[in-house]
Amino acid sequence: MMTGPLRRKDSWLRILAIAFIVSVTEAGEPTSEVRRGPALHRHKRAWNWQALYTGEENIVTTPVQIGKLRNNKSNEYTQFIIQGEGANSIFVVNQQGDVFVTQKLDRETKSVYRLRAKLIDSITKHEIEAASDFEIHVQDINDNAPEFQGPFNGSIEEMSKEGTPVLTVKATDKDDPTIANGKVEYKLLTDTDIFAIDQLGVIRSRVTSLDREFKSQYKVAVQAKDMYGQTNGFSVTSTITITVTDINDNLAYFPKRKSYTFDVREDEQPVISIGIIEVEDKDEEQNKDPTFSIPEKFSEIFQVIPNQRKDGNLRLKKALDYEQQESYTFSVFLTEQKVKLPPGASRENRAEVVITVIDVDEPPVFTRPVYNISVQEERFPFRFPEIISAKDPDKINHRIRYYIEDNACPIAVDADSGQMSLKWKLDRESLAFHVCQVVAEEKTPNGKRSSVTVNLVVMDINDNEPKLMGGDVFVCDSDNRGTVIGTITATDKDELNGVFHFRLAKPSSNFSLSDNNNGTATLTVKNGKFSTEDSADHILEIEITDGGTPLMKSIDLLAIKVCQCNSRRSPEYCRPARATTGVSVHALIAILLCIVTILVIVILIVLRRRYRKDSLVALGKASGEIHEQLVTYDEEGGGEMDTNGYDVSILTSARHDGTMLPEPSLYSIVKKPPACKGDMAMMIEVKKDEADHDRDGIPYDTLHIYGYEGPGSLAGSLSSLESSSTDGSLDYDFLCDWGPRFRTLAELYGVDGSDSDCPY
Repeated sequence: MMTGPLRRKDSWLRILAIAFIVSVTEAGEPTSEVRRGPALHRHKRAWNWQALYTGEENIVTTPVQIGKLRNNKSNEYTQFIIQGEGANSIFVVNQQGDVFVTQKLDRETKSVYRLRAKLIDSITKHEIEAASDFEIHVQDINDNAPEFQGPFNGSIEEMSKEGTPVLTVKATDKDDPTIANGKVEYKLLTDTDIFAIDQLGVIRSRVTSLDREFKSQYKVAVQAKDMYGQTNGFSVTSTITITVTDINDNLAYFPKRKSYTFDVREDEQPVISIGIIEVEDKDEEQNKDPTFSIPEKFSEIFQVIPNQRKDGNLRLKKALDYEQQESYTFSVFLTEQKVKLPPGASRENRAEVVITVIDVDEPPVFTRPVYNISVQEERFPFRFPEIISAKDPDKINHRIRYYIEDNACPIAVDADSGQMSLKWKLDRESLAFHVCQVVAEEKTPNGKRSSVTVNLVVMDINDNEPKLMGGDVFVCDSDNRGTVIGTITATDKDELNGVFHFRLAKPSSNFSLSDNNNGTATLTVKNGKFSTEDSADHILEIEITDGGTPLMKSIDLLAIKVCQCNSRRSPEYCRPARATTGVSVHALIAILLCIVTILVIVILIVLRRRYRKDSLVALGKASGEIHEQLVTYDEEGGGEMDTNGYDVSILTSARHDGTMLPEPSLYSIVKKPPACKGDMAMMIEVKKDEADHDRDGIPYDTLHIYGYEGPGSLAGSLSSLESSSTDGSLDYDFLCDWGPRFRTLAELYGVDGSDSDCPY
C-alpha cells in the first residue's frame, strides 16, 4: 500500500503540471478575426481556458486553487460567477476568476463536474459576456483494491487435454481502468503445476493426467492485483473450487471372489431371480455400464442382466429338472463397451458360476398341454379315442389316478387308464362347447396333483326340423290372378342344413307356391276376387324340407290376411285370420292338466269351507237365542243398586246329541222380570242335566253361570278341577256374605240357611 507522504507528493506534482498547462495556454491564446471596413483585424476570444483538474482524497483545510477563469473583457469593474454541479459549495470563484475547491473529493463517487461561468458588471450585475460551460475533472489515485465477484466453482473432466479451459474468474477495481490504478492482473498461488491462469482470468489445465479416482476436487488460490505491470499496488486473493468430473475410464470387475454358488429348486418357475453377482466399478454409478454374457450352451436356461445398482442379476429362463441334470457350471463374462482405457488394456473380466439343482417332489406331468376332442350330438354311449396320460417326473415313479371334480362335466375318465367317455347324450343346440379339468394325482398319501384342460366340441347333425319364417302375408281384395303376394323362407337350428325347399302339403284353390331353389318360395294368387267380408280363412299348409343328411321336413301353417289396399298395394284395413298356427298335442295336454288342477283346488276349498261352517253351526248358539241378563230384585222398589248379570249364553252352551234337534231357547220359557228365584233354579237344573248327559259337548270342566266368576272375583275360580285339588270338604259359607240375591246359589252348594249364620 502507498504511504501518506507519497500521496501528498503525487498531488503536488499534479498541481504543478496543471499550472504549467495553464501558462502554456495563456502563451498560445487563440485569436479571432473581426472584419471592419476593407481591412481585417484579429481579436482574442472572450473566454479562454482548458478543462480544470483536481485530485481526489486531498484533505482540504482551506480552499485550494485548481484553476482560473479568463475573459478578455474582465477588469476591475467586472465579476465572475459560476453555476452548475457543486458551484458555490464544492467549488468557488473570486472576482479575478480564480477557482478553488473547498472539500475532499472522491472520483469513484463523481469523476466530472459540469459548470457554467458568467462575467457580469459588479455594480449593475448585468452580463458582459455570454455564459460559457466548462468541466472540472477529478483525477484518480490508487485508493481501491480489486474485488472478486465470486465465489467461483468450475469443473473439468478427468483425462482432459492440456489447455482445456476450466472457468473464468473476474475481479473489478473501482479506480480508473484507463490507467494502472484500475488495471487488474491475475496470478495462481497454488497448484500452479496443474492449472494456469491468463490475464483475462481464464483458468486452464496444464496436464492430461487428471484422475477423479485419485483426486476429485482442487482448492486453488487466485490473486488479483492492480497497478498492472508494477510491483506496488493493492491485491486480493480468493479460493476457487475445481471439481474433476468422472468419465468411464475404469473397467468393472468382480470384487469378492471369482466363483459364485447358488442353489435352485427344480420346481422354481422361469424369470425368477436366482441370485446377485456383485460388481464393482471405481467410476461413478452413471458411468458404470457393465455388460454380462454367458456361453451360448447355457444362455437358453440362464441369463444375467444388470439391476438398478448395475450388479448382475442371475435369472432362470427355463425350468430345471433334477432328474435330467443335477448341477450347472459356466462362466460369466463382464465387459464395458464405452470404457476409456489405455491402449492394450484388457476389456473383459470373468467369474465362474455353479448352480446346484435341489430335488423336490413334483406333480404329475401330462403328455399334452391341452386335449381337444369332439363328438357328434345325440351319439351315446361313446368312447373317445384320445386317452389322458400323465407321468411322475420324479425318480420314484408313483402310480397315478385320474378323475374329474366337476359333476357338470359330460366326460367320464377311467381312474387307471385315463380313457375318456361320455356320461350322457349331448345336444349341440343346447351347448356346443364344453371345458373340463382332468386331475392327475399320485396314489400316495398327500400325493401331488396337477390338472389339464379338455375342450369338447359337440359336432352338429341334422336333427332339427326347419321352421317357417316370414309368415306375415296378406292378399288385397283387388289382387288378380298371378299377383305375387309375398316371399317366405325358413330357419333351422342346425348348422349344415343346405337349401330349404317348399311345397304345398295340401293344394289350394286360391294360391300357388313356387320354390325359388335358393331357400325361399314365392306365393302367387291363383284365383282372385277376395273380400274382407268373407268369413272363410285362407290358411296354407306348407311342407318345408332342409338339405341336411338325413333330410328333415316339417309342415307349418301360414295364415293369409285379406286386406283392403290402395293403388300402391298398401293395406288400409285387414281382416285377421282366425288361426295363424297349429297347437301341438303336448301344448293341449299341458293346458288340460292346468285346468284340471285348478278345478281340484277350487273343489277342495269349497268343501273345506262348508265343513267349517257346519262345525260352527253345531257348536254355536241357536239362531233364535237372545242374549240378555236375568235380574231378580228381592227388595220393593229396587233398581237403584247396580245389578250383577248372568251370561245366559254360557248357560245354553251345552251341546246336544247330533241326532236331536236343538230345543227352544230357555229364554222363551223363563218369564221376564219380576223374576223369581224358583224360575232360576229350574233353569239351572235343566241346563245342568243337559250338560251331564251331553256326549258331544265340549269338555267344559264346570258350568259357568256367573258373569264375573274368575281370578278377579272374591271367590276366585269355581272350577271343579281346581276344587278337587284341595284336601277335605270345601266351605261355602262365604256365599252367605253375598246377600239375598245369591241365596239360591248357596243352597245349591249345600249351605243350609237354618244351620248357618246367613241373615236371611
